[in-house]
Amino acid sequence: MMSKWLTTAFVRAATGFLAGAGLILLAQGAEARNVEYEEGRNRVLIQRAFDAWRKGTGGPYDLLADDASWTITGNSAAAKTYPSREAFMSEVIRPFNARMKSRLIPTVRRLYSEGDTVIAFFDAEGTARDGQPYRNTYAWFLEMRDGNIVRANAFFDSIAFDAFWKRVEPASN
Repeated sequence: MMSKWLTTAFVRAATGFLAGAGLILLAQGAEARNVEYEEGRNRVLIQRAFDAWRKGTGGPYDLLADDASWTITGNSAAAKTYPSREAFMSEVIRPFNARMKSRLIPTVRRLYSEGDTVIAFFDAEGTARDGQPYRNTYAWFLEMRDGNIVRANAFFDSIAFDAFWKRVEPASN
């Protein structure tokens, strides 16, 4: 009698354990699918933003959350962390664009995504107000949340940037 009870208890426990393990695996599978969905969604948002930038109809900066932080890594004249969208736009992007005769046009080499981060590896070029070309290669690490960029780390050739930044005076508005 005792052995039948133990066998029944063991079978019930094992069945419960396997069912629980199955639920855990299903939950992990759903979580993995959700991460893959977010990765794909974020990559598509960044690709569309770069496509719009290339066409002159928008760009990645349109995706910046108001409280996004943007860090320019390295030792360039613009290297630091900008604590908000407005700080970054007013201290870097608007003065940069005011130094350009023709807009900067990106050519994406590759987009990578993992989790909530998209890495954009691209070249960009345009003509400065002094008639000289500006060319640079960039790697942006863009952390996304709810379809917006909330944190960015940018890498580029600081020598090319600094030469341009110092050489060309921004147009006055």
